[in-house]
Parts: sequence; C-alpha cells; structure tokens
Amino acid sequence: MGSTIIVNDLRKHYGQVHAVDGVSFSVEEGEFFGILGPNGAGKTTTLEIVEGLRQADSGTVEVLGERPWPRNHKLLTRIGVQLQATSFFERLTAREQIRTFASLYGTAPKKADEMLATVGLEDKADTPAEKLSGGQAQRLSIACALVHDPDIVFLDEPSAALDPQARRNLWDLLRRLNEGGRTVVLTTHYMDEAESLCDRVAIMDQGRILESGPPAALVRGLDAVTRISLETGTISVAKAAELASPDDVIDDDGVSLTIATRTPAVVLTALAERRLLTGLQVRGATLEDVFLNLTGREYRA
Repeated sequence: MGSTIIVNDLRKHYGQVHAVDGVSFSVEEGEFFGILGPNGAGKTTTLEIVEGLRQADSGTVEVLGERPWPRNHKLLTRIGVQLQATSFFERLTAREQIRTFASLYGTAPKKADEMLATVGLEDKADTPAEKLSGGQAQRLSIACALVHDPDIVFLDEPSAALDPQARRNLWDLLRRLNEGGRTVVLTTHYMDEAESLCDRVAIMDQGRILESGPPAALVRGLDAVTRISLETGTISVAKAAELASPDDVIDDDGVSLTIATRTPAVVLTALAERRLLTGLQVRGATLEDVFLNLTGREYRA
C-alpha cells in the first residue's frame, strides 16, 4: 500500500497566529487516520488545506498523487468531505438532500437511495432534514459525502454534540466504511473516539504535531502508573502498603482504595494470594494520558 496523502512542512498564518506551523504527515491507503487535539490546535485548518478548501502559505500537499490547490477538479470525484458545520438545503427531505448531492457528481438517484440505507436512514427518507436528530443529521451529512463513492473521506469532528448512543452508532458506521476499503481521515478532540477508531493518530497542539503513531504504541511509550482499585474495607491502607512498593501511592476516598503503581504484576500477585480480586479494577494509561502529557492540563476554550 502507498501513501494516499503526503503533507510536508505545511504552514498557515493569520497575522501573528500560527494556525498551522510546520505540519508533516502521511496517510496510507485504507488507513483510518486521526488528527487529535484541543480546540484551536489547527486541526480544521490543516484538514481544509488538505481538502483543497484553503490555500497554505507554504509547504506541499499531495492527495492521490495530485495537488489539491488550486481547486483540483481531478480530485473532486475521488474525495468526500464532511465539514465541521453542516448545512442542508432548506425544506428538502433526507432523500431529496442526498439526491441533490448525487446529481452534482452525476450519480444516479438509485445510488443515493442505497446510501441512505447504508447509513441507516431509510425510514427517514421522507423526513425534512431540519426534523432529524443530531445523530441522524450527522449520518445524512456523511451519506452526502460518500454518495459518489470516493476513495478518501474527510470527517471534521463528526461526533461533536452527539449523545453517547448516537456517537456509538456513528462509530459503528465509520468502522464499516473503513473496513470496506476507504481511507478515512478524522479530526477529533475525543480521546476515546480516536483510540477506538484510528489505526494511527497525530496529536496536534498550537499548530504543530507533537507526536504520532498507533494509539497503543503511544500509550506504551508513556511512563505512567497503573491504578489498582478495590472497594474500601477490602484491605486496610496499612496492609496495602505492605503489598506495594515504597514508591507506590495509596489512596482511600471512602469508596475505593487505589494503589497507583509501576509494578502492577507484583501488587496483583500479592492480592491474588490473599484472594482479594473480587470487584478489583485495573486502569492503565490511555490515549488521554498521552494527550495531557503532551499538551498540558490547563483549560483552553
């Protein structure tokens, strides 16, 4: 498999704001690639440049062997774009919306109707777009981006403002799309979303990519503690200290006793020998820990 997207030293400034500041990455054919970062990290600007919607100040972008800017008509039928803020045509039903998008690409109405079924909106075909729920509207937006059967689909914060059930349903849809052979590029600030869906992620902040790789590899590279929790009263703090290493931290908040340790095998073996595994919970590092380690914990709106 070759690279379908190659980005090299991309830069975009707005006055003194360096929205994209030397970004480089590549995306392989059939890969699910995520750009992960806090609000204002430069994710959307980067994606819009790659899509050919915005001109970079400098740097190069290749998509399927073509330059997306100036607007490249050779790419229009090969990429699908779902924007962060989606607007539909007023007073059109879901079926009419997707058939309108299909007509722009010369795609048959039958294919448009099939795509409604693919995203689970067949029963909403005659519902006006403004009457759809948030999750349904996002699925319709993705259907419109896919109706012409593109090789690459770009998704900008697709699950923003969705409830947990709608998010999970959307994830299932995105997995099916990727498993069908499409290359998917996603921006998100949801750690669990990136960890669940992406083959690789690039963690971005203040216009720069700080780290990239498979989520599991990034987590393994983080020197983080494992937290082992038991119900309060299962074992005393003093007894837990006897099982743990001197550098371990033990905390009992009245609900759970938690041992934060870098030698979890030792602690778990000792608990098992004492038959204290019932109700035990073990939490290792996650992509969220990697993210916070790289970007800091201060709030940025």
